[in-house]
Amino acid sequence: MKTLITIEEMTSARNQWHRDRQKIALVPTMGALHEGHLSLISEAKKYADKVLVSIFVNPAQFGANEDFSKYPRTVEDDLKALEGCEVDAVFLPNAADIYPDGFQTYLSNTSISRELCGKQRPGHFDGVLTVVIKLFLLTGAHTACFGKKDYQQLKVIERMVQDLSMNIQIVGCELIRDDDGVALSSRNRYLSDDERKSACSLNAGLKAAKQSFDDGNRDAAELRAVALKVIEASPGVEIEYLEVRDQRRL
Repeated sequence: MKTLITIEEMTSARNQWHRDRQKIALVPTMGALHEGHLSLISEAKKYADKVLVSIFVNPAQFGANEDFSKYPRTVEDDLKALEGCEVDAVFLPNAADIYPDGFQTYLSNTSISRELCGKQRPGHFDGVLTVVIKLFLLTGAHTACFGKKDYQQLKVIERMVQDLSMNIQIVGCELIRDDDGVALSSRNRYLSDDERKSACSLNAGLKAAKQSFDDGNRDAAELRAVALKVIEASPGVEIEYLEVRDQRRL
């Protein structure tokens, strides 16, 4: 497995792969890898000759009062996990290389990024899109894999690729849940035992709404109420938003 740090190292590897007519699949991550990330790697291998994983905690997608400084950074463990997955290369850029002195160009989505998570975290998706398009350009990837756990992020990235006529395939991969139903996430390590129990209510509420849908209920407000009743019954849970949306256009 190649470990690429500088932009020059990344572009040199990219150019060699292109000269060899090899397809590249990118799995962008912020590190603190878990089985969900590893499932993206398995999927990426179906589409390419070379699988590249990027690890970069992107400062541009964190708000002023968010967890950038304490976001888990476990590079040594991550590299061991990637070796075990037989990844071809890992890209570990520095923030000063991605956002050099004087950087002033950010990409913005003007519609679907402003709702749901975007409404709660102003500017978040501008930071996501900016780093993602840079990673696409630097790596020369033909395919990129993203998890459906961050569903709005996936839709915003798909919209960017469509709107800018980018020649890259976006693959949305199913989310992976732990045995208790909580979706795997690097931030789960923040949770206390009690908070972890409360977090189980999120999946329970979604399952209750799905059951109601399967039973024939097609009223969005009623489906929302079914999920909300289950989630709010759990102690310590405060809802930021819970909405029923069209899965294609949000």
